Amino acid sequence: MGQETKVRRDDSLTVIDNRTAKQYKVPISHNAIPAPFFKSIRAPSGPNDRPEDESERGLRVSDRGFLNTAVIESGITYIDGDNGILRYRGYPIEQLAAQSSFLECAYLLIYGSLPTRPQLSHFEREVLNHGVMHADAAGFFRAFRYDAHPMAILTSAFAYVGSYYSEANPSLQGQNIFTNGAKGDPVALQNMDKQIYRLIGKATTLAAMAYRVRQGRDFVVPPTGMNYTESFLFQLDHLSHSDAFPTTSTSGGVTYKPHPVLVRALDILFILHADHEMNASSTTVLQTGSSLPDPYSAIAAGCASLYGPLHGGANEAVIRMLVSIGSPENVPAFLSAVKRREKVLSGFGHRVYKTSDPRSFIIRKVADEVFAVTGADPLLNTAMALHDAALKDDYFVSRKLAPNVDFWSGLIYRAMGFPMDFFPVLFVVPRVVGWLAHWRQMMLSPEGVKIWRPRQIYVGPSERPYVPVEERQAVEGIGKEPSAMVHSGITKRRRLVEEGNLVKSRL
Repeated sequence: MGQETKVRRDDSLTVIDNRTAKQYKVPISHNAIPAPFFKSIRAPSGPNDRPEDESERGLRVSDRGFLNTAVIESGITYIDGDNGILRYRGYPIEQLAAQSSFLECAYLLIYGSLPTRPQLSHFEREVLNHGVMHADAAGFFRAFRYDAHPMAILTSAFAYVGSYYSEANPSLQGQNIFTNGAKGDPVALQNMDKQIYRLIGKATTLAAMAYRVRQGRDFVVPPTGMNYTESFLFQLDHLSHSDAFPTTSTSGGVTYKPHPVLVRALDILFILHADHEMNASSTTVLQTGSSLPDPYSAIAAGCASLYGPLHGGANEAVIRMLVSIGSPENVPAFLSAVKRREKVLSGFGHRVYKTSDPRSFIIRKVADEVFAVTGADPLLNTAMALHDAALKDDYFVSRKLAPNVDFWSGLIYRAMGFPMDFFPVLFVVPRVVGWLAHWRQMMLSPEGVKIWRPRQIYVGPSERPYVPVEERQAVEGIGKEPSAMVHSGITKRRRLVEEGNLVKSRL
């Protein structure tokens, strides 16, 4: 049989600028066009242009919210949102969740291949050995109020940890201490790997310390002989050195170890949340990392991004929604309110997935296994009623609003006894791996690291002269001047004195 003949085609885009009638040929690579090319498309200012539009300096590409902008070439995670596909380094998420472990997936995401047994043992040993915190960290965590949000504590903690490791700070050691790894420098690669071990190893420790601040309990040193998620649960729940459960044996008891079903469930959840391509927090890590700070600062920035309710708080929103619905019989009325835009349907639909979230099918099975040992959550019947009703309603089906990973994860975390404001922390711990994979990929880019400096479209005032304060006209209105504040306590009493409005006593 003869060889198949490949059809040659012109992989380019032809653009005609109607302002000048000039024609441009834009190259297409990997189904993408280079935005910088458009800077070469220039035109004289037209009657509707402002000087600030800079028409003579080349065309700009506007993409509010990065709806269709690729900021980096990556070999880490692939998502086909139209067909519900998620792969880590080419491996389907379904296979990894069923057969792999979280630290094996971490190795895969960071280094690009599944490890051999010796490679995995080395990686696991290094990560788990770097989980212990400096004794001074206890004082740092105790400085937070007992009711501080755990995400505020965790965000601060990642930056705090970086202060211990000056060898990881390009501002102190030179800006190429990591980027030299792209040239095969073993010192740079070893330095990078050490920070990766530290950040993954300490992520569970920092999260557990943030949790135990609220409990008013002593912090727990990571144990030996346990896997990653088992160690995490141990650090959360261990009570004392004599912590043991009575048995019928003469030994008097068995040392506390987390329940294996919960350990495996959390491991699968960590796999599902380890990475998700260029989401808000991963982009934040790379945006921050592009200026070459230490990786701890970059991870802290990602943590702050994930803290937002549009990102890491989605599963918490699901629980609050189910609580507000109350019972299964209230589901029809709730969905009617959603259609009238009076209520928000949380846990359905996704910015990327246009059919179904492949993680949702996996996590549904995990939920059944967890509920079998914890007991069904009281909200489960309401969740199932909402799930079934939405999937049968043409309004939601036509809008491709299928359940996503957040719909079930919140119920699992709640069944496992975690408070709702700890849900984002359980998102951060595994996502540290994805952040580090993207950060490492950026540092090892053969083209080097370019600082991310997006353009803007300026729509503010054109040039105007400075006006002396005595000659200015007040610009008033909501949002046009500082808001008035209501003061009480010390501030109120001091303002009375400052303004000279002393109240004379009639006594």
